[in-house]
Amino acid sequence: MADPKGFLTTGREVARTRPVAERVKDWNEVYVPGSLLPIISKQASRCMDCGIPFCHQGCPLGNLIPEWNDFAYREDWTAASERLHATNNFPEFTGRLCPAPCESACVLGINQPPVTIKNVEVSIIDKAWDNGDVTPQPPDRLSGKTVAVIGSGPAGLAAAQQLTRAGHTVAVYERADRIGGLLRYGIPEFKMEKSHINRRIEQMRAEGTKFRTETEIGRDIDATKLRRRHDAVVIAAGATVSRDLPVPGRELKGVHFAMEYLPLANKVREGDLTVSPITAEGKHVVVIGGGDTGADCVGTAHRQGAASVTQLEIMPRPGEERHAGQPWPTFPMLYKVTSAHEEGGERLYSVSTTHFEGDEDGNVQALHLIEVEFKDGKLEQRPGTERRVPAQLVTLAMGFTGTDQANGLVQQFGLELDARGNIARDEDYATNVEGVYVAGDAGRGQSLIVWAIAEGRSAARGVDRYLTGASALHAPIRPTDRSLMV
Repeated sequence: MADPKGFLTTGREVARTRPVAERVKDWNEVYVPGSLLPIISKQASRCMDCGIPFCHQGCPLGNLIPEWNDFAYREDWTAASERLHATNNFPEFTGRLCPAPCESACVLGINQPPVTIKNVEVSIIDKAWDNGDVTPQPPDRLSGKTVAVIGSGPAGLAAAQQLTRAGHTVAVYERADRIGGLLRYGIPEFKMEKSHINRRIEQMRAEGTKFRTETEIGRDIDATKLRRRHDAVVIAAGATVSRDLPVPGRELKGVHFAMEYLPLANKVREGDLTVSPITAEGKHVVVIGGGDTGADCVGTAHRQGAASVTQLEIMPRPGEERHAGQPWPTFPMLYKVTSAHEEGGERLYSVSTTHFEGDEDGNVQALHLIEVEFKDGKLEQRPGTERRVPAQLVTLAMGFTGTDQANGLVQQFGLELDARGNIARDEDYATNVEGVYVAGDAGRGQSLIVWAIAEGRSAARGVDRYLTGASALHAPIRPTDRSLMV
C-alpha cells in the first residue's frame, strides 16, 4: 500500500469531458485528451489495498486492481501494464466501455466515493501503448492444432488471442467487412475511437492469428465443413437478434432497430459512406430503450443534427443512491447521466408505446405512449395519461434476445439450446457437439464487455485442454457465474 492515508487526503476526481458545444460537432472521444495523467497517480493512491478486495469479486476478469493501483501511484507504468494484462487482454476496451462493477464493489465505496478504477485502468493501458510496452507475444512453438473462432467481438478476440499464444493456429471468421463485432459497428466513435481496435488487431496478426472477414458461417461456409477443417471451433457470434416492438405502425418507414442505425453512422466514420441512409438530421428522434445502446443512439442523433431527441424507458426512474434492496457490494441500478445525456434531449420513464402514426406515404410521423406502473408484479397502464410525441425517426434499443439462428449455424452444427434460447454448454464451455465450444453472449445471453472477455479467456482454456490434455491458460469464470447483483 503506497499511501496509507490516500483515501483520507484525496477526493475522487474523474476524467474531464470536452464542452458539449464542441464535442457534438465531431465524433472524437468526449474526454479531454491527456486530462487523466496529471491526476491519476493521486487517484490511484486512494486504493486502500484491502485485506479482502471486493473489487476482485465485482470484476469477472479477476483484475488485480490493488496491485496495479499501487504501480500507477508509483508511476511504474511498465509494471502496472504487466499486472493489467495478466487478467485482461483488452483493457483499453473495458477502460472505456465497461460500466465498472468493480467500482460498485470497492470497499471504500461503503461510505465514500469509490476509487476511480476505470480511469486508472485506461490511463495505464494508454501509457503502455505510448511507451511501447504493448508488443506481440507469439508462441514459442506451434502445437499443430487449428482452431476456428466464429465472431470477432470481445469474446471471440479474447479466445483467439489466448489460443494463439498457447501455440494453436487460429482463424477468426467475421461476417462483417471489418474485425471488431459490436465494438466496431455497435459502439459509436465518441465512446471509443476505432484506432484502439485496429492496433490490437495488428498485434494479434503479428502473433499469428488469421482473420477472415465477410465470411458468415452457416451461409458462406457450411458449419459442418468448418468443423471438419479445424480441430476445434469456438462460437462467439454474440446475441445479435434485436428485441422487437410488435405494435401497430411498426412497419412504417423510419422505425429501425438500433443495430440498423448505429452501424451506418460508424460506416460514415470509416469512410465507406458519405452520408448515412438513416440519419437524424433535422428530425424529431425517439429512442425506445433506456440502456447503453439507447444512449448511443441519443449521442449519435445529436451529432447528426436532430431537431429533438426523446428517450423512453418502460421502467421507473432509478434512484441516485443505493437503496436497501441493493446493498454494497452488489452492482446497483442507479440513475445514470451519460455523456450523450449531457448533450441534451428528454428522458421519459414509466412509459409504454401503444402505436406509431404515419403519413400518407408510409413514413412515421409520431409515436403514441401511455404511462405505466407496476402493481402486484404486473405492468398496468394508467388511463388518461396518453401522449403523442412527434417522431420522424424511431430507434428500437430494447436489448437482444439471443444468437442468430436464421443463418443456419445452430442447425448445421446440431447445437442444443438452453431454456433461454442461448447455446447450451458444460463447465468447460463445450457444446453438445464434440470439439465445438461457445463463449460470450451466444452462450450467456446479452451481457457486458467485461463478461465477454472473461468468457473468451475461460473458453480458451477449455479448448486448450481439449486439444492438448492440459492447460495453463487463465480461466476467470465458470459458465454458470453471474454478476454480483440482487
